[in-house]
Amino acid sequence: MKKLLLKTTTVCIALLATFNLAAQTAGTLTFTFSPVAKSPCYTGSQNVLAAWIQTSAGGFVKTKLAYAGCCNTCGNTQDHVPTWSANAGGIASNCLNANVIDGTTGATLSNFTAKSFTWDGKKGAAATGTLQPDGIYKVSIQETWNHGTLGTAMTSYTFTKGPAVDHRTITGDANFGNILINWQPAVTTGIGEATSKKPEMVVYPNPTNGIFNIDYTNATNIKVINTLGVLVYETKIEELSQGTKSIDLASFANGIYMIAVSNDNGSSIHKVILNK
Repeated sequence: MKKLLLKTTTVCIALLATFNLAAQTAGTLTFTFSPVAKSPCYTGSQNVLAAWIQTSAGGFVKTKLAYAGCCNTCGNTQDHVPTWSANAGGIASNCLNANVIDGTTGATLSNFTAKSFTWDGKKGAAATGTLQPDGIYKVSIQETWNHGTLGTAMTSYTFTKGPAVDHRTITGDANFGNILINWQPAVTTGIGEATSKKPEMVVYPNPTNGIFNIDYTNATNIKVINTLGVLVYETKIEELSQGTKSIDLASFANGIYMIAVSNDNGSSIHKVILNK
């Protein structure tokens, strides 16, 4: 009888482990960062940069940003983000065949301005991609600004994809700063809990030179209010849901603006700095 009980317990544990490994929570990762300006660069402030999603073991999942020679007609910097290129299916000396499906791509950058992107938790194209298993993932960034041996920097930041929110502000270093990472699981409905949740949001980039984005969850209303208490923007959301809203404050004066998302159960308030 004891042997039978032991075997049953072992099978139950194995089944639970299998179910946990197979969990695939839908949601959105929002990642924001600012490259630290470097000198000397190729010319002026020119640099190349790639950012991508990896598994905790380093397996390639998805390219999110790729600004290098392989992304346009100029091939002068095609070998300057070698780690990303090799991880994404290209080769270290040429990123021409690297996987950039659904990624934002472009030519060599001319500055070190703030960057941000979102990830839908999938591998492959957004419409047909495969939702990835829950677990620990990495956002990896590689940047190169000159031909010298010390002209390249790379770092990775981990986050947990799963049913819980993972929202952190990460201390920067000599290469990347203003790092904000937010995994927001999709709103669950049908269990009688969605309507009782208070709204949440992530605002980026912040500071902004005009246009900024709000990733919201459980919201039915979005307002922007200046420091005098004047309402400068408002929009209604018909259904309690999650999504992304872009707002343009370029026509308003520099300063601090309060962003409020709300529903019948409460509100969440963040501030954004407008600096044109």
